[in-house]
Amino acid sequence: MTVDWQAARREFPALENWTFLNTATFGQLPRRAVEAVNRHFQHRDELACWDFLDWFDDADRIRGAAARLINCRAEDIAFVTGAAPALGMLVAGMHWSPGDRVVTLRDEFPNNLYYPALLGESGVEVVETPWEQFYDALTPNTRLAIMSTVNYTSGFRPPLREVSAFLRQRDIPLYLDGTQSVGALCFDAVEIQPAMMALHGYKWLLSPNGAGFMYVHPDFRKRLAPAVIGWRSHKNWRQVDNLHHGAPEFVEAAEKYEGGMLAFPLLYAMGASLDLMLELGPANIQSRVMELAAKTRDLLRGLGGKLLYDEKPYYDSTVIAARFEGVDASRLARELKARRVQVSARHGNLRVSVHFYNSEDDLARLEENLRALL
Repeated sequence: MTVDWQAARREFPALENWTFLNTATFGQLPRRAVEAVNRHFQHRDELACWDFLDWFDDADRIRGAAARLINCRAEDIAFVTGAAPALGMLVAGMHWSPGDRVVTLRDEFPNNLYYPALLGESGVEVVETPWEQFYDALTPNTRLAIMSTVNYTSGFRPPLREVSAFLRQRDIPLYLDGTQSVGALCFDAVEIQPAMMALHGYKWLLSPNGAGFMYVHPDFRKRLAPAVIGWRSHKNWRQVDNLHHGAPEFVEAAEKYEGGMLAFPLLYAMGASLDLMLELGPANIQSRVMELAAKTRDLLRGLGGKLLYDEKPYYDSTVIAARFEGVDASRLARELKARRVQVSARHGNLRVSVHFYNSEDDLARLEENLRALL
């Protein structure tokens, strides 16, 4: 399939005024996502919301689109408002004992550090380890492993299939935060089989804040109790004329973790972005963004940047981190923004992040402005 990437780029009006290379901070909304939200609000006014149960049919269609994107079944998907609430549900839904261990990677996104750290108050040991010592940090008491599919600061991309297989052999659940990759890089839930993978869609999934989803493995759903209970927790919640009173009976699908009403305007927007990505093809998107990432690394090297990609394995992602000797990365990012070139700085790295809507012209403008500032 040949993709017209320039036509795809025209879906994003913000790119008319900016050289935007900062999707690891915020993705841009396509026009169709905004239109989907507007249609929903117009529809509410037309029918005064009497058909609100039909909105859940639309949600199931969006659930199916998310499932196709990551190669799983629709019943494996639950909607969440972000990765942090998903991890919170996971931690709250497990039973912890003093001496249990949680292992995560050093320099992880704060979501993956803060909540586990609070478990220490209950006697749970939390270990933040460099990747090189990850396997050594796993003990018979390890109850959970946490990591991002791509690190937000460095672009580190762990070998997920290898990690997950190793953990499954030891019955250690794996939680993945897919916020920094899903939508740009292919994720195969059947191949990787984490216990849970959650993402906030406002970055690479090109959705509004507050729109996201999580995959929960069927076997893990048997072990993980819902931590959010609401009117949709009972299996017959659609019978709104006579809602069940009493303890809920949960369905087996991941939907049981949703609890109550959904943020439909945000879901309609995310659904439009999912449809766009499925039209373009996840494999085509990955090929394009990795091509742009390689060109970005080349231009940063050419300007004297030192790349983690050149020093260690597993940095082949769309988040490119570079250091320039004697240059303050935060100042450099601010000066580029003043020239309408958006990148970011994270922990001393200049971070450039490319998506399918970027172009070689964007990279040429980045190179021109960086050269002038350096």
